[in-house]
Amino acid sequence: MARRLVAAVHVQHPTTREWIVLEPGDEPDEELAAEITNPDAWEDDEPSSGLEESESDEPKKDEPKPFGFTAPPEPEPEAEPTAPAPRRRRKAADADE
Repeated sequence: MARRLVAAVHVQHPTTREWIVLEPGDEPDEELAAEITNPDAWEDDEPSSGLEESESDEPKKDEPKPFGFTAPPEPEPEAEPTAPAPRRRRKAADADE
């Protein structure tokens, strides 16, 4: 059974070395299918029944944290309170004026 593509791919034919564009929905022969290494280009073998129960927004313990725009914003740390600057004493000459 041939697998079906869900994304367009550019692949070089293994014998003729000619570039071929395969469209979504195409079912390439095994020779061309071996050249397509991106697993996201293929249709899932098993039909999914809605959302998976195990999926959540939180990353699992072993998974790396997402980065870029996919990661939820981290809360900014609260600013530490700072003491006001000490007042300077006025010089005696300035006090007379």
